[in-house]
Amino acid sequence: MRVAKLLYKNGKWESERNDKGVDYQSAVLVLGYGARNILEDPIFFCEVKKMFPKADIALSSSSGEIFCNEVFDDTVAITVLEFSSSQIRTAQIDINDFQDSFEAGNRLIENLSDDHLKWVFVLSDGSNVNGSKLVEGLNNARPDKVLISGGLAGDSDKFEKTVVGLNQVPASDKIVAIGFYGDQLELVHASYGGWESFGLERTVTKSEKNILYEIDNRNALDLYKKYLGKYAEELPGSALLFPLSLKISEDSDPVVRTILSINDEGNMIFAGDLPEGSKVRFMKANMDRLIDAANAAAEACLAINSGASLAIIVSCVGRKLVLGERIAEEVEIVREVLGSKTI
Repeated sequence: MRVAKLLYKNGKWESERNDKGVDYQSAVLVLGYGARNILEDPIFFCEVKKMFPKADIALSSSSGEIFCNEVFDDTVAITVLEFSSSQIRTAQIDINDFQDSFEAGNRLIENLSDDHLKWVFVLSDGSNVNGSKLVEGLNNARPDKVLISGGLAGDSDKFEKTVVGLNQVPASDKIVAIGFYGDQLELVHASYGGWESFGLERTVTKSEKNILYEIDNRNALDLYKKYLGKYAEELPGSALLFPLSLKISEDSDPVVRTILSINDEGNMIFAGDLPEGSKVRFMKANMDRLIDAANAAAEACLAINSGASLAIIVSCVGRKLVLGERIAEEVEIVREVLGSKTI
């Protein structure tokens, strides 16, 4: 596999890293994250298509773009892939064509399933898709030993809409999956949070899938505002600083639930389900714990495979808000662990 990276900034391709001489005219995959206003411009998509005429082009809006050791805003960072023996297959669906996100996840895997499938990378609308149900659907149809990773699209801190697109100008409600095939593909992954719980454990007393109405029989938004204090006026963005730790049962491991938006009725919509009766605690983070978690994830990957050509880092806008100007330290520490030869 040969990999190159480019950064689009201020209306032009400003930076490039192409150590192995990837031929853009014959590249098979372009994977890009960027500012929504750039991705929605048909002129930009036409320019990318002209540069990479034979490639599948998968684009997603984001809340910050990673290029080499830096994190940018209002740019597009793309990764270009060329294979010698492996293959890819891509699929795109619209969430409105399915009963729910679980069914959508099932269909994506069915569209890609094959004896030689090794990895499925998912780019999903981040505003109208229930993330936990999507993952359940993906895993329900996933063949044994197939790795699934990816993430929900971002919209900086605007909370207006997110866009995703495969071989077209990105739009809302789309979910893209890229299947990677080949016996020579070697894959490793790791995920660490760095958030810590605080305060009393509380009970979800009224919810519907990923919409949260009440905690301990109190309006959930009012309770959030109490904990946010001075940040309450900045909702929903400020809620990213205080996600929820969720335990569905006493024996289950806690998972993190991040807010997506607040609907017109004042109810909070999260990236995954919050079943009634489940236990939740507020979470917070400090900068050092978040950066240490990035280091731990990189170390875990390095312990399995020390010669990676490509590392895909998926972070969260909540971490970015907490880290502020130190956000690049997350990327720098991963780079330091994996080494300069990994793009």
